[in-house]
Amino acid sequence: MKQIQNYIDGSFVPGSREFADVNPADGNVIAQVAEADASQVDQAVQAGRHALDGEWGRLAIRDRAARLHKVADVIEKRFDCFVQAEVADTGKPVSLASKLDVPRAAANFRVFADLIRISGLESFQTQTPDGVNALNYAIRKPLGVVGVITPWNLPLLLLTWKVAPALACGNAVVVKPSEETPATATLLAEAMHEAGIPSGVYNVVHGFGHDSAGEFLTQHPGVNAITFTGESRTGAAIMKAAAATVKPVSFELGGKNAAIVFADCNFEETVNGLSEAIFLNTGQVCLCAERVYVEQKIFDRLLDALKKKAETLNLGWPGDAATDFGPLISAQHREKVLSYFQLAKEEGATLITGGGTPKFGDARDHGFYVQPTIYTGLSESARCVKEEIFGPVCHVAAFDSEEEAVAMANDTKYGLAASVWTSDLKRGHRVARQMNTGITWVNCWFLRDLRTPFGGVGLSGIGREGGIHSLNFYSELNNICIRL
Repeated sequence: MKQIQNYIDGSFVPGSREFADVNPADGNVIAQVAEADASQVDQAVQAGRHALDGEWGRLAIRDRAARLHKVADVIEKRFDCFVQAEVADTGKPVSLASKLDVPRAAANFRVFADLIRISGLESFQTQTPDGVNALNYAIRKPLGVVGVITPWNLPLLLLTWKVAPALACGNAVVVKPSEETPATATLLAEAMHEAGIPSGVYNVVHGFGHDSAGEFLTQHPGVNAITFTGESRTGAAIMKAAAATVKPVSFELGGKNAAIVFADCNFEETVNGLSEAIFLNTGQVCLCAERVYVEQKIFDRLLDALKKKAETLNLGWPGDAATDFGPLISAQHREKVLSYFQLAKEEGATLITGGGTPKFGDARDHGFYVQPTIYTGLSESARCVKEEIFGPVCHVAAFDSEEEAVAMANDTKYGLAASVWTSDLKRGHRVARQMNTGITWVNCWFLRDLRTPFGGVGLSGIGREGGIHSLNFYSELNNICIRL
């Protein structure tokens, strides 16, 4: 049985107890994971503080950036190992892990390594009251030790999305990956060591939230900032823990994202784009569209096309290159998603396709699969329209006017993402500007430039990540004023 250990101050160490890492595709235990106790979390934080006082804290920016490029090199060199670990932990198709998760992990290190070398800060020359000049200029300093708490849906991608800019700014990190997906955070520790990242700069503590590594990390007085991606309720709990020591926080939380489809859209491109937006990673992406609003003129045609796309998805084994739809992450999460399928029936939904669990006749029947599912016919006040499900499901509703579509799309406590599908570029701009979201796509979905701001409003988060926005969170900006 594989053992996944904590990584503290450059060494792998066992925990106070162990828990099982389960393969979502067949329900088999694939590893035993060491759970860190409070003393080990403290050791990890102290290791980070010592690293800041050592070689890491003295490195010039160009040398720090070069080390991060080496981390990317190691990820690419060990590409297959990272893909295999990600697929085993998440159950996602190997095609997705190899095209998205692992390449993006390497890209995250390269982008922020390059950005920290060229990012400048403002300076001003000011005339003083007595007639001489003063020069004000800003410098960037690391925050210190950053607590990084990451989710299970895109474990490596979202981990490196936070770790790369944190290290680029000169911080040390203590990572608490999801208990469901511990493997790639631990494998990244090996890559860090091979790339020459000093001991204590990157630490990994495994465990859960309450009364475990997550809570110990967020409450630790030696942690200078916390970044978290996950569900909104957990974000609220972390915010309470951080408040005692007034730590800065960056949260990317849940979403109940809308897609608005106008009758003049490129129909084939829209259907393909929506299918990806609804079902990618089995709907377990915070950016997925769970609400689809379609202009009445093409409602029936688009609903039928989406149904056909859903029913042609290949629910194969994750390691099969032809597979494009995997299981949910866990039995517990499957029960949650299935409970919403049942709730949709109780709320009066019309089932278009799916709504249950597939039968394979092999070991996948012990995994955590559900069918790609589409509903229609619910009121806008229905719980299934208001609450995040985080599975391969959407509700499709019709609209008659642009104003009606915008109002329905914005009628949510969340505000992460939206997409607009139209061939009228003026309307695309106009509607996108009205979306109460952190990001709006027009005639596309999941297309990212890593330099742009990313984040949500409302229950979808606090702050922005990406480009200079990440660097500004992970650093302290200090002003220096010199009287000339």
